[in-house]
Amino acid sequence: MTETLKGPASYFPSIEKKYGRSIVEWKNLIRASPLTKHMELVSWLKAEHSMGHGHANALVAHTLAEPGGK
Repeated sequence: MTETLKGPASYFPSIEKKYGRSIVEWKNLIRASPLTKHMELVSWLKAEHSMGHGHANALVAHTLAEPGGK
């Protein structure tokens, strides 16, 4: 039986499929960015990577919530 993803992680399968990078790659890009604020990172993903708001928001929220997120 597969685990049902909840919260921001529920977007991860569609993010990987739509934008062609793994979640690990996206999180590494977010961590490598000089930006630190949530909405700055969301705006950056939208502008530089043509990501939709919901997907960008989910990635940033999940990344920043992790230990050592940013």
